[in-house]
Amino acid sequence: MKNLLKEIDYNNIPHHVAIIMDGNGRWAEKRGKLRTFGHEKAMLSVRDTINGCKELGIPYVTLYVFSSENWNRPKKEINDLMRLFHTNLKIHLEEIHEKNVKIITIGEIERFSEMIQKELSFFIKKTEHNTSGTLILALSYSAREEILRATKNIAKKVCDGFLSLRDINDSFFKNHLYTKDLPDVDLIIRTSGEQRISNFLLWQSAYAELYFTNILWPDFRKKDFFEAIINYQKRKRRFGNVE
Repeated sequence: MKNLLKEIDYNNIPHHVAIIMDGNGRWAEKRGKLRTFGHEKAMLSVRDTINGCKELGIPYVTLYVFSSENWNRPKKEINDLMRLFHTNLKIHLEEIHEKNVKIITIGEIERFSEMIQKELSFFIKKTEHNTSGTLILALSYSAREEILRATKNIAKKVCDGFLSLRDINDSFFKNHLYTKDLPDVDLIIRTSGEQRISNFLLWQSAYAELYFTNILWPDFRKKDFFEAIINYQKRKRRFGNVE
């Protein structure tokens, strides 16, 4: 671990890392367990990742916790996941608060139970003045839905006469997204060997670097996170410019 830290350039730390935490179910099935067992063990990886961000001074990390498409999973798995959320949410969010990390959410939070919504609202309020980083939880999130929602909101303002087409530009559109107060994503990490974005932060990751690893999420540890950062730092980010 110490050798990895020596390789990291602290003058080239990404401001915003987003993670697609994939492979929980496969991890459990490989061990002859129910898929929810993988989701339970995934919290160790979340803890390690947040600690890694704090060590490196990465101010923003977004975790793709639950996508809009995840609602289409078998009803039993959804029910088990919701029970897991309800049982463990307070414990894990309190631990994050103790690390002085701010918590915010993006997505259709209203689709969750009233109890889960209240717990999330409580910790968003409780952590709003924390200063050691920001953890963004993507819950019931869909990038397409987010972009469509923003488009409809802007279109309504135009139709109602409060806005003209000339007022709409990149910055104006961004201010209608869930992430309006957040920087764009610098690095997307996806575990489990899959190599796709899966409807995650499409607008915000226009110039993000992509890092794919075969490690299943419950096995992903701080050293793996540091390796992803080192890989990121070896790349030349041109943003459409020449070298």
